Amino acid sequence: MDQAGSNSQQVRRRRVFYIPGYDPIHPRRYRELYRKEGAAQAEISGYSLSLSPKRTTGAYGWHAAAVMDGVQSEADIDVLVWSDIVRGSMEATIPATYWQLARTAWIYITTGALRRLMRLRKGPVIAALYPVGMLLLQALLAFLLAWGVAHAFGVAARFGGLGGQTAAANGWALGLGCGYALLRWFKKRDGRIFAYYLMHDYAHSAASRGAVPPEMEARMREFRALIAGAMLDPSLDEVLVVGHSSGAHVGVSVLADLVREGLPADRPALGFLTLGQVVPMVSFLPRADRLRADLKYLSLRDELAWIDVTAPGDGCAFALCDPVAVSGVAPEGKRWPLVFSAAFTQTLSPERWQQLRWRFFRLHFQYLCAFDRPGDYDYFRITAGPLTLADRYKDRSPSHSRIDVPVSKFTSVAAG
Repeated sequence: MDQAGSNSQQVRRRRVFYIPGYDPIHPRRYRELYRKEGAAQAEISGYSLSLSPKRTTGAYGWHAAAVMDGVQSEADIDVLVWSDIVRGSMEATIPATYWQLARTAWIYITTGALRRLMRLRKGPVIAALYPVGMLLLQALLAFLLAWGVAHAFGVAARFGGLGGQTAAANGWALGLGCGYALLRWFKKRDGRIFAYYLMHDYAHSAASRGAVPPEMEARMREFRALIAGAMLDPSLDEVLVVGHSSGAHVGVSVLADLVREGLPADRPALGFLTLGQVVPMVSFLPRADRLRADLKYLSLRDELAWIDVTAPGDGCAFALCDPVAVSGVAPEGKRWPLVFSAAFTQTLSPERWQQLRWRFFRLHFQYLCAFDRPGDYDYFRITAGPLTLADRYKDRSPSHSRIDVPVSKFTSVAAG
C-alpha cells in the first residue's frame, strides 16, 4: 500500500475536506456533531481532542487539536458545501414531487437498475422504495378524505334540497381542497417522515440518468481547486478527503480529476475515505459514464490511499459492496478501495445497539460518531490522529464478506 508522496512519519498537521451527502442543512451541524461525538470518543478511548475556530480561508470548517498515543497533532477540517444545490432541488411543489416519483421509478425499473441493485443489498433498495410507498399512502389518504367530504356534502345537500349535479360539483371541490390540505400537512411534517426528502434525493441522481448535472460539475471544480491548493502546502503531512453517503461518489470524481491534472512531486500524503457510500444508486444508471470512468481510474492510482467503510447495520448504504467491482469497471491491477466493515453490532455495546438499531437515518451517520466499543475504525483518530490513512490501514485485510463481482448492466465509461 505504498503511495507516492507519503512516508511513515507521524502526522503533525493535516487538512481534511469533508463532502456531505444530499443534505440541505447548514454545515454547522457537522461541526457540532464532531464536537459532541469527538468529546465522547475521546473520553471512551482515553485521548485528548479539542476544537477551536478554523485557521484556514475558504470553506466552512473548524480546527481540531489532539493528543493521541502520546503524539500531538492538529487538523483543519473544511466542509465542502453543496447544500444550496440540494435546497434548490427540493423546492418542487407537491404535484411536481409526485411527477418526480413517477419519473424516478420509471427510470430505475425500465433500465433494469432496480432489479440489479436488489442483488446487492436489500436495505438501501427498501430505503429507496420507502418514499415511494409513503407518498402513495399519503395520496391515498388524501383521496379518501376528498371522497369522504364530497360524499358527506352530497348527503347534506340532498337533505337541503340542492340540485344533484351542483351539489356533487361543490362537494368534490370542497373535498379536493381538503385532500390537498392534508397533503400540505404531510409535507410540513416531513422532518419526521423524510418521504419528500428521500424522494428528492433519489430524483436528483436519476433526473439525468446518472450524468453529472452542470451545477454539480461547476461545484466539483471548486472543490478540486481547494484540495489542489492544500496539496501545495509544505506544512501539511496529509490531505484527507472524506465522502459520506452521496458525497462518496462526488469525491470519486473530484479526486479522479485532481490526479489526472497531476500532483506536485513534493506533496503531503493523499487519503480518500468513503463512508456509508451509495455509489451503485448512480453508477448503475445508463448515463453514468463519467462516474464509472472515474471509479475505474481511481482504483488504479498509487498517488492516494482509498479506504471504503460501511456496515451491514446501516440500511441506507450498500454495505461491503466494492463500488468499483459491482459497477463492472474493475480493471486488471485494481488497487482500491480497501473495503471493510465498521461492524456496528461489535463496535457498539448491546445496549447502545438496541437504542439505535431502528433509527435508520441516525445509523447512516454513525460513521461520524463515537463507538463505545471501538475497533480499528475511529473517525476522530483518522481525521485528527498521528497516522496517515495509508499507514493506519497498511496491514488491514478487506472484509471477507464483501461483494466484489460485477452486477451493473451498464459498464460504459467516458472517453479519456
